[in-house]
Amino acid sequence: MKEVLRLEHIQKYYGNQGNLTKAIDDISFSVSNGEFVGIMGASGSGKTTLLNCISTIDTVSAGHIYLDGVDATEIREKESARFRRENLGFVFQDFNLLDTLTISENIALALTINKVPAGQIDSKVHEMAESLNITDILDKFPYQVSGGQKQRCACARAIINKPKLILADEPTGALDSHSSQMLLGTMQSINEQLGATILMVTHDVFSASYANRILFLRDGVIFTEILKGQDSRKVFFDKILDVLTMIGGGRTDVC
Repeated sequence: MKEVLRLEHIQKYYGNQGNLTKAIDDISFSVSNGEFVGIMGASGSGKTTLLNCISTIDTVSAGHIYLDGVDATEIREKESARFRRENLGFVFQDFNLLDTLTISENIALALTINKVPAGQIDSKVHEMAESLNITDILDKFPYQVSGGQKQRCACARAIINKPKLILADEPTGALDSHSSQMLLGTMQSINEQLGATILMVTHDVFSASYANRILFLRDGVIFTEILKGQDSRKVFFDKILDVLTMIGGGRTDVC
């Protein structure tokens, strides 16, 4: 299977020589096209820093990050916004929707920024909304819909440009259990049916059980990884919980 993301000996330091903190200490792994990979670990394990480096929001201290063969660590700062826009989709914990725009306009904004011709935007938005079951709220504003609907809108915005990689940072963190379950089902669906490649940071075991591979970080290094394979989600849930119990960290919410 084609490799979408490859990290080679990533290191990230903060501070100076007198007070140096290693947030990431020599991490290497790859993600293939169509994978749904979770990253877990206790607070301070380096998982959010890792996501920020992959997204080019933060810079690495050493090592290389390749996205579809392009070395993201060599991209100049003034070109990084365009690189993110053309290659990455983002799903954030707090939705990051614009309250003054309708749900439809929030989704369309991603297309407008990428200079998609105006005549193609409406059909693309409706097609995406239909696949995520939010056509009935397209004319509403974010404050008029539920948290789960906001997050599905955020998913639509993240994938409408068909990015090479979707980065999700604690996507269920602001949702109740029912909305979390709906969102995770949606993410699983866009992974399996639309072929989206997803890298998700989470400390929630239930959320992680929807992925098909989990990387566990501890003190800035990869402690271990496990694959779902043919396991049921319940069996995978238990395996994730076993690893987290061993290394410390992680919520065990069961919806």
